[in-house]
Amino acid sequence: MSTSTTASVSTHILDTSIGRPAEGVAVRLFARIGRKADWQALGGSATDTDGRCKDLPALPEGTTHVRLDFEVEPYFAKKQADAQQDAPANRDSGASSVFFPEVAITFAVVPGEHYHVPLLLNPFGYSVYRGS
Repeated sequence: MSTSTTASVSTHILDTSIGRPAEGVAVRLFARIGRKADWQALGGSATDTDGRCKDLPALPEGTTHVRLDFEVEPYFAKKQADAQQDAPANRDSGASSVFFPEVAITFAVVPGEHYHVPLLLNPFGYSVYRGS
């Protein structure tokens, strides 16, 4: 929840390759106060069955920049392993399951605002925007 002196952040992930939420993706939250300041790790969460992180840590007062790190490689590796149970001939093809093993999204914030940052994801691309 944002206050007059802090911003707040939420996110969700939609796997556009299947048109469904991406469950079980680890998300880490970082903040910094000022453009040249060091990043402070605030903690993290994992997406639920609806692809949402409902328990991201609060941002410290004075936060000016936020970074969300999405660990997507394990999600796609599991998805690929599940699919290959029905196709054993392709199990050891050596093909990588994901081009982007992680996605880092950095954005500026101002106190009093809420920032919902959805990630639209597939194995070979992603898109992000400021939602509502």
